Amino acid sequence: MNYSMQFGPLWPSIRVSLLSERKYGALINNFSQVDRVVRDLEGLCATDFIYAAQNGWLDSPAEQAGGEGPAPLSPNIKCYTFSKGDISRFSPARPDTVGTLGYYLMDAASLLPVLALNVQPGHLVLDLCAAPGGKTLALLQTGCCRHLTANDISASRIKRLHQILHSYLPRTVRNNVLVSVWDGRDWEQVEKDTFDRVLVDVPCTTDRHSVMEDDNNLFTRVRTKERKQLPVLQMQLLVAGILAVKPGGEVVYSTCSLSQLQNEYVVESAINVAETQFGIGVHVEDLSCFRRLFQDTFSFYAECRVGELVLPHLTANFGPMYFCKLCRVQ
Repeated sequence: MNYSMQFGPLWPSIRVSLLSERKYGALINNFSQVDRVVRDLEGLCATDFIYAAQNGWLDSPAEQAGGEGPAPLSPNIKCYTFSKGDISRFSPARPDTVGTLGYYLMDAASLLPVLALNVQPGHLVLDLCAAPGGKTLALLQTGCCRHLTANDISASRIKRLHQILHSYLPRTVRNNVLVSVWDGRDWEQVEKDTFDRVLVDVPCTTDRHSVMEDDNNLFTRVRTKERKQLPVLQMQLLVAGILAVKPGGEVVYSTCSLSQLQNEYVVESAINVAETQFGIGVHVEDLSCFRRLFQDTFSFYAECRVGELVLPHLTANFGPMYFCKLCRVQ
């Protein structure tokens, strides 16, 4: 009922897509035998959607006419997907001769918050709600993190994060990652005004899981109170991320929910709290360029007040994925 009011005539299509099998992308592990992995994936007629989008922009009439430049993206991330309408599946990754897995299967839309974070060489990076670890792994694929702190409140989810780090990364890279178990809302007690980039990928209603699975579903009656308190938790985590980033640094907030209450409203509330309670100015970065850059891979919702939202669609069944980029004023 809520989403039918929020999305109007788009909702039936979104709902059918949520109830259908999702698509995945294969995030290339740059610490594996990349040439072999790429050759195998291209043999399946999959393409690197990030490379294709950037090349397509360079060949576009707007670029040739001297138009607006492309979105600044975190570098070195490569992810293979099947084209719109192609529902082929990727096989599980095979370990190479030293046991390292060549790619990580994830919702390709989950890479957009990482790309938007625009991590550059030498940056100190905080992943405030890191587990189970897909976005953490993507951040490390940039090769730019001088140091990465991966935090999560859940010890069991942190165990899954450790498994991913050990399956995909050499020891030298793992040694550059600090894994911590801390309530992200209280991160100010650990470090503040420190990081160049902060990713705040918050707990949410995980809409695709919620319509498909009864196990651990936030919409069960016993979790009603927890569900209603989610936007407050999300706002507190985003404020903590804003406090953790240094002046001039950037924060990306993301969810896998369609809900305005968990997306735009949380961002707007956090900006207000940062300014009124902590005297910190924050402005929202325009990410509409992502819609233009990745329109051949994802279906975007054009009506977000702030940030961008990938809608599930049968021809491109990724998402939902909301992401919004904030810059802390100098």
